[in-house]
Amino acid sequence: MSEAERRRVVVGVSGSLGSLAALHRGAAEAHRRGAGLVAVGAWEPPRGALTHPSSMLAPPVAEFRELAAERLRAALDTAFGGAGPGVPLRVMAVWDRPGRALVRVADRAGDLLVIGAGRRGRVHRALLPSVARYCLAHASCPVLAVPRSPLHRELAAVRRRVSLRLPLNAGELTDGRS
Repeated sequence: MSEAERRRVVVGVSGSLGSLAALHRGAAEAHRRGAGLVAVGAWEPPRGALTHPSSMLAPPVAEFRELAAERLRAALDTAFGGAGPGVPLRVMAVWDRPGRALVRVADRAGDLLVIGAGRRGRVHRALLPSVARYCLAHASCPVLAVPRSPLHRELAAVRRRVSLRLPLNAGELTDGRS
């Protein structure tokens, strides 16, 4: 086993802007440490009758796994294009909740777990558990939580304005001539 294979930087990838930022930071950390990069996409089958243990029909697990792998590959293509991260890359689609999957994969002493730590509103915190908080509380290796980019705030503001159909700036109130 080579040195790069022993030292790993494990990154949680969901395809969100925060996870793409974490993926870039993880690649930079892997390059700096001479480590391999492990991109982990967690997935669960949809909840419902087909996935219930008492169901007579087996869920199409292979199809769900392939869809998760495709989503993970698409996120990697979005992040790096055709160039790749520039370090040894391993891609894993893991059947589990995101936090548990990341903590399970990043289980070696030399691992570094990199996650996106976007700010979330009260509604999100009440309804959805935080993957970052789970990883920070349960990981046995160092965890690097990558904060949201300042562009996230600007993008969110533009989305709110567009959804409310408000002008983007004062110049749009007129025809552009002052």
